[in-house]
Amino acid sequence: MVISLGRTLYNLTGRRAAGIAKAWPARPPGDLIWLHASEIGCSRGLRQLALRLVEELGVTVLLTCPEEVPLTNGMLLQPPPLDTPAEAKAFLSHWAPALAIMSEGELRPALLFEAEARHLSVIMVDARAPFLPKERDGWYPGLMRAALQSIAQVLAVDETAARTFRRAGAAEVAVAGRMEEPSAALSYHEPERAMLAGLLATRPVWLATDVPAAEEAAVIGAHRSALRLAHRLLLILVPQDPARAEVLAAQMEESEGWTVAQRSLDQEPHTETEVYIPDSTAEYGLWYRLAPVTYMGGSLLGEGCARNPMEAAALGSAIVYGPRPGAYGLAFGRLGAAQAARAVGSPSDLGDALSDLLAPDRAARLAHAAWALASDGVEVTDRVVEFARRVLDGPS
Repeated sequence: MVISLGRTLYNLTGRRAAGIAKAWPARPPGDLIWLHASEIGCSRGLRQLALRLVEELGVTVLLTCPEEVPLTNGMLLQPPPLDTPAEAKAFLSHWAPALAIMSEGELRPALLFEAEARHLSVIMVDARAPFLPKERDGWYPGLMRAALQSIAQVLAVDETAARTFRRAGAAEVAVAGRMEEPSAALSYHEPERAMLAGLLATRPVWLATDVPAAEEAAVIGAHRSALRLAHRLLLILVPQDPARAEVLAAQMEESEGWTVAQRSLDQEPHTETEVYIPDSTAEYGLWYRLAPVTYMGGSLLGEGCARNPMEAAALGSAIVYGPRPGAYGLAFGRLGAAQAARAVGSPSDLGDALSDLLAPDRAARLAHAAWALASDGVEVTDRVVEFARRVLDGPS
């Protein structure tokens, strides 16, 4: 009776919120697996999973996400269906998925109950905590527990998440960790790396990425402070606006007395060079490989971090970042939880962090933890692909 009341209330609010559903494109022939991301931050691991499902199982993958997501081959992208009984029936009838894979913890009760009625297997991956869609949040007695019991398997990111799902009513919960994400390792030109590495020899190097004008003084101040401890230290400074390179070089040469080399002028970072300014943002695969420490520009005083910190993590550079993660809050949260990045709150903190990480062993510990985080998840994705294979093969 309690479950019935919760479902009734949920369905009533759904009718009030319902609009006109968009027409769906024609369903392609063959097996189809449905993946759902509640927001774009959840989609990265799902996109890598989609690639594996298409390549290894030969299926079409339908991804539903409220935001635009880059597609891989064999993928279709659609907005999520309205979570009402009528829409759930129409959606599942049209797409006829062989398996549904949800992520993070978003529950769509109407779809889950309809899937259960059709004997459609649903699993939850990268599970952190169960929640209803933002537009449908509210008090519905017994609804979440009933919806969770419609899920065949919950793969939680850690033991804390697993306990949360068990307390909420999930029947089958396993601690699996996060799924693999597409590699953030950027390409580079090896002869160029070897040449620059030869010029730098054993010099300590740090990189400041996509630095906005508002942070230039902070980066310069941090370099000035660190030079007192390591007079051979080289800063690779990539301005967010490449047109700032000439002005920056003149400013540092005049006010700091530093020797500045500009890549746009075919200058190289020789022994006496304190700052090297690349002429574009297109060679980060090279700079991450040369710099043991990277400051993620825009995260301190800018409008938010301008680059994915997993790029640096995947190439073994220790990460320093400020309190403004921009679009990469989830990535920084994971790095922070794994003690794989150094957070700073002010320009003086940036200088202190840089000086501390000049000790190779400290930078190496941070970089290794970040690399391990950027590289994990393959086993979880393997597990989901194997589950999908068994579903497609049917009962033995």
